[in-house]
Parts: sequence; structure tokens; C-alpha cells
Amino acid sequence: MATYDFDLFVIGGGSGGLAAAKQATALGAKVAIADFVKPSPAGTTWGLGGTCVNVGCIPKKLMHLSSLFREAQSDASAVGWDTKASHSWTEMVTKVNNYIKSLNFGSKSDLRSNSIKYYNAFATFEDAHTVKLTDKNGKEDKASFKFCLIACGGRPSLGGYPGADECCISSDDIFWRKTPPGKTLVVGASYIALECAGFIAGFGFDTTVMVRSILLRGFDQDIAEMIGGYMEKKGVKFARGITPTKFEKTESGQVRVFVNDKEYGIYDTVLMAVGRTGCAGWLNVGAAGLEYNEKNGKVSVNESDQTSVPHIYAVGDVIDGKPELTPVAIQAGRLLMKRLFGGQTKIMDYTDVATTIFTPIEFGTVGYTEDDAKKQLGPERVKVYHTIASPLEWNLNPHRAEDGDQGYIKVIVDMASNEKVVGVHVLGASAGEVIQGLAVALKAGMTKEHLDDTVGIHPTFAESLTTMTEEKKEGVALAKQNC
Repeated sequence: MATYDFDLFVIGGGSGGLAAAKQATALGAKVAIADFVKPSPAGTTWGLGGTCVNVGCIPKKLMHLSSLFREAQSDASAVGWDTKASHSWTEMVTKVNNYIKSLNFGSKSDLRSNSIKYYNAFATFEDAHTVKLTDKNGKEDKASFKFCLIACGGRPSLGGYPGADECCISSDDIFWRKTPPGKTLVVGASYIALECAGFIAGFGFDTTVMVRSILLRGFDQDIAEMIGGYMEKKGVKFARGITPTKFEKTESGQVRVFVNDKEYGIYDTVLMAVGRTGCAGWLNVGAAGLEYNEKNGKVSVNESDQTSVPHIYAVGDVIDGKPELTPVAIQAGRLLMKRLFGGQTKIMDYTDVATTIFTPIEFGTVGYTEDDAKKQLGPERVKVYHTIASPLEWNLNPHRAEDGDQGYIKVIVDMASNEKVVGVHVLGASAGEVIQGLAVALKAGMTKEHLDDTVGIHPTFAESLTTMTEEKKEGVALAKQNC
């Protein structure tokens, strides 16, 4: 039998790779992990921990929460507080970055305490059982493995527009930028685009979102348009139906943006959020006999997260057709290791995964969108309940009344299965906290009757889930219900 340096070699030190490595070593495997961050075109780099820790979930939500404080002050003023606080972008970024660095250090400590060999080196395949490891100084090493897990994630695309690499930044850069963004153009309408535009505008910067077609493709479109309307009321401008054609630096260091080769405007910052590309194409996967999708940089896997090479697996954002979410990568990685080294058989369930978009008004979602439910089940089987609800504290704030701020909840049921709930969508304060419990209930097979039989907690925003009676009908307005 062949002998190898490691039972498992993990390529990528993000959340999925780290979770898998620790699970494997807990089951007795000899494990190594390689992680190396290529600088972004703007020169940003970071430490161990992957996208979520360094340039994703963690800094994004911290900045989101910070940006909401302005309106929180207004809500507090409505109940008697005298609030006069100012905000420092530089101080915020410094403190967020210091927290991230503490997480980087914690990840390294975890690897040491779990006896996992850590290579701060760029891994590429030499053959089906060997990787070449190149460190920042160009020094090369090699390691062999019985099993390999590809968990290298993805990176933002700048769209290939002329001048984009020289003039624009991405989500890889905004969270580490020490200077305020100033007048900002965000190109794209994904959740990353709207989240970044939301917190930038929340700090008072002139912010425009350039939208090619629709907001939040793949999400419930009723709610996507509500988010757009809410953001417009909070000062975000939307330029719809257009895309940039090129970018140029001005003498002052600003960015001149062109649309159809005509000058559109000059901005201090242009943030590209037009999609992400998996990093499989960086790994020389062909040397291992593995193919990847050159269009999106991802690999295909079967239901067991196994690639076309039987001993090479993949989890996380680098796999094709699966949710690009940190908890998904973590759970898939742990379950895989239990199958490889623990004798278990349970596979990852990629259906009905809940998520939250941290736009200025949060959007929590699980299950089918309304359109997808109708496509999958047929329109005749789908019934949609909905209601308007707002947190109690919003009702005392005259500024929110002027803006017409309100939350919204939609529950989608399958009438052919005793009104089984197949989708829940919550738009409002702390929607992420609300949707987490509902995701458990949806997984367990809840029906609309279960919601009706549950006694609400009063006064809360979420209690409206237990009192929904109005069916969504075309052209029929929905009345606001006060908590």
C-alpha cells in the first residue's frame, strides 16, 4: 500500500477548510492545511481564516451595525435620549481590523493545539496525490496525501472592464480601507453590492448603485424591490439599466466613470460587486486529473462532495451550484470528515438553507421564493400569506413615519400538503435572528396551522408570524399592523 505524508491535505484556510481539518484530526487523521492569500488588484491582503473572517461576514456585519447607529440614535431620541454622537471611519476600520487579526491568531493557535500542520504557502497540484507548496519568498516544498479537500473559496470579479484593475476596489478592499470612501459608486445589484452601498450611505457618504437589470437576482423579487425602495429613502441613489464601459484615474486620484464611452461621473471610490469567481483555476487541477468550469472557476461534486477524482473532495464557495455561505461550508466539511474517518454515512443537505442579507433593513429568508414555489409546485398549489409589521420603537420616531418605514413578512405554503410551509421571508429589524428559528421549524415540516397555533410574544416584530391571515392577491393593498 502507498504511504503518504498526510491522511488529509486541505487547500484553503477558510471556515470550511479549518472546520474540516479540526474534525479530521479529532477522528485520528494526520492532517495538513495550506492557506495563502494573493493580494487583490488594489494590494489588499489578510491572514488565516478565509473570506468570512477577513473580507466577508464578520467585517460586513460589524460595519452594517455601526452604520445603523445613526437611525438608532433617532429611535432613542424619540423615547427621551439626548444623542449626539459622531462617527470616525478610520477608527472603525482600525478596531474591526484588530478584531479580525485576533481571529487570525486564534485560528493559528487552534491548528497548533490540534497538531495540524500549517503551510502558509500557495498549494498547486503536482499529481493526483501530491501538492507543490510555494511560500511568499518563492521557496518550494511538496507534500503527499491520501485524501485532499479543496476549500479555496472564491474571489471578487472586477468585471474585465478597461481600467477596472487600476481604478476600482472590491469587497476584498473596502473592509481594510483606512481612509473614508467619500463619494462612492457601487457597480452591481447583488447582496454584496447592496450591503456595501447600505453601510457606506449609512455613514453619510454620497452613494450610487449602478444596476444592470434587477436587484438581488435569485431572491424574492417583491422583497428585493422593497429593499431598493427603503434604501432610496435612506439616501442611496440607483442608476438602473446601465453598466460601465471603462474607468480612468483623474489627476486628483479620483475615478472617472464612462457609460457607452461617455463620461458618467467622477467618484472618490468605485466598488465593483459584479460577481465572484471560484479559485479552482489557480490550483493546476489538471495535473490531478480534475476538470473545472473555466467560466466560474468552480469544480463539480456529487452528493457526497466528491469530485471526478475519487479521493479529492471539495466544499464551500469553490463548488458549482451550491449556496455560497460560510455555515454551509463548515457543516459540509465536518460531515465529510465523519464519513472519511469516522465511519458515518450522513451527507450534507443543501436544501432549505436560511440566510440573511444585511442591507439597511435586514432580509432573512429560507425555502422557496414565491416565483420558485410556483415553478416547482405549480401556481395552483401555492398560497402566499403576508403582513406588514414594524418594531414598536419605530412607531414613536417621526422620521421613520415620514419615510414610511415598515417591515414585511411573507409565508409561502403548499396547499396540496396541508399548507406545509415551503418558504418564509422576513424584512425588518433583526431579521437574521428571526429567520434562524423559523429555519429549524421549516426543516421539521411546519405547517401554517403550526404558526397559527403558536402564541406570539408581545410586543415584538416577530409575533406577526403567528397572526397572519391575509392572502396575497394581485392589486390588493395590505394594511399596516402596529405591534
